[in-house]
Amino acid sequence: MKIDFDKSNGLVPVIIQDEKTLEVLMLGYMNEAAYQKTSSENKVTFFSRTKNRLWTKGEESGNFLHVISIKEDCDNDTLLIKVKPEGPTCHTGSRSCFNTEYNQNFIFELENIIHDRYTNPVEGSYINKLRGKGINKIAQKVGEEGVETVIAALNETEHDFVNEVSDLVFHLFVLMKEKNVNLDTIAKNLAARHSAKVDS
Repeated sequence: MKIDFDKSNGLVPVIIQDEKTLEVLMLGYMNEAAYQKTSSENKVTFFSRTKNRLWTKGEESGNFLHVISIKEDCDNDTLLIKVKPEGPTCHTGSRSCFNTEYNQNFIFELENIIHDRYTNPVEGSYINKLRGKGINKIAQKVGEEGVETVIAALNETEHDFVNEVSDLVFHLFVLMKEKNVNLDTIAKNLAARHSAKVDS
């Protein structure tokens, strides 16, 4: 990369984005030393303008930002870093420094929660109870929720329909986990199918 650190007195703004949800988590600044440290350690390090030193996000809290990719903009004076956050990003305990009113990306977080229940079973967890009944029961639940969603769409209130769709999505995610298929795979498949239709 040919990053232009000279344009703004040795610093470039850095946008931090969740690689999974694409949510913007925070904005910081890097000098060349911070960029080199970030690149070599794969943990985001900023230049703190208040402390006047390099500062690795998470060095005190443990909430590190693990680097997935780094891109510069067309003028080579701003960086976009996609990260896998370890815990909340903001010092207030929020996942993002921009304090969005609700978790706009809970659909992705739900996938992570299900994955965590598989990796770290919790006693009494519905996900673990369902998993214990095997794939046949999980698939059956998806079918049942699908039928209930159709019934709600045709005969019940919007509130009922939203609840049934939520049940369907939840159980579908559990089935996807059971089959080791994630949202990224589905998204890529949908994108490829869309491109094929557009090109045909």
